[in-house]
Amino acid sequence: MALRIKRGDVVVVRSGADKGKTGKVIRVEVATGRVVVEGVNLQYKHMKRTQQNPKGGRVRREGPIDGSKVMLWSEKLGKGQRFRVETREGKRVRVGAKDGVVFD
Repeated sequence: MALRIKRGDVVVVRSGADKGKTGKVIRVEVATGRVVVEGVNLQYKHMKRTQQNPKGGRVRREGPIDGSKVMLWSEKLGKGQRFRVETREGKRVRVGAKDGVVFD
């Protein structure tokens, strides 16, 4: 399935442990259909000691979640909403299903 969420979009998480959190999309993994959202699905990465990082330690970073668990955030509605793809002036744009706001 084509993932229509793009890097830089503001999304809200629909289900899971982080349900209701909003954040900006950092990365989209097209091959797996997953997205990485700022401040969502935080995981620990154990860093090995190196010359640049002599102490090593743990770093907390965002992990990927499935693209079907997020919706585009609408400032106008104050919640997530579905969208459709329309052609306007020869360009394909994403349009909010309820309020008609153009996301691109």
